Amino acid sequence: MSAFQTVDYQKQGDVALVTLRRPDVINAFNVQMRDDLYEVMQAVRDDSEVRGILLSGAGEGGFCAGADLTEFGSAPSQAVAREVRWERDLWGLMRGITKPSVASIHGYCLGSGVEIACLCDIRVCSDDAMFGMPEVGFGLVPAAVGTQTLPRTLGQGRALELLMTGRRFNADEAHAYGLVSEVVPRVVLRDRAVALLTHVLDAPDNALSLAKRAVTEGADLSVADGLALEARLSQQLI
Repeated sequence: MSAFQTVDYQKQGDVALVTLRRPDVINAFNVQMRDDLYEVMQAVRDDSEVRGILLSGAGEGGFCAGADLTEFGSAPSQAVAREVRWERDLWGLMRGITKPSVASIHGYCLGSGVEIACLCDIRVCSDDAMFGMPEVGFGLVPAAVGTQTLPRTLGQGRALELLMTGRRFNADEAHAYGLVSEVVPRVVLRDRAVALLTHVLDAPDNALSLAKRAVTEGADLSVADGLALEARLSQQLI
């Protein structure tokens, strides 16, 4: 077990078990969690024994209730608070990890919680999960890659609707929108997420990482350039 203040990190065989742990505030994302998660994800990326990542949240309340707004009041301005919060490029680090990742989501998953989950390759949620992107209602723009990952995940129209209205949506809606691939009872959520990641890891590591690169890097390319990337990466397996 790791000794981080806000994140637990364990290795179970070739799987990294990463758990957001501020259960008293539904794992609200603060500067300390950013620093802890940054160190954990660096370790995951660099550990040759780790082949896959399972990300979850501790406690009954939920996966992550979004940014810890109490920190905004402790800085001279909201702009300064945001600058401090994003000094480390945690999101770029997570996006660049080529190892497969699964997010196990229960209860509340709001704001930064949705954005963190979207940085995982596959998302599974419990049937009591509740999602939302409330930042605009607070006079903020989502700044943990949500304006970029949500349109790529849900489509531009749906992403704009959810970002602009800030409305909450349930597990079945999240599944219909394509945000999560499965909805299961909470009692089996953890087991299902582990089983899904275990199934993914039946494939060879190099094929998994190259397929992931083809999709993530290709999303920013034209179709022609994306096909060229696909051909180059495929050639590496021959």
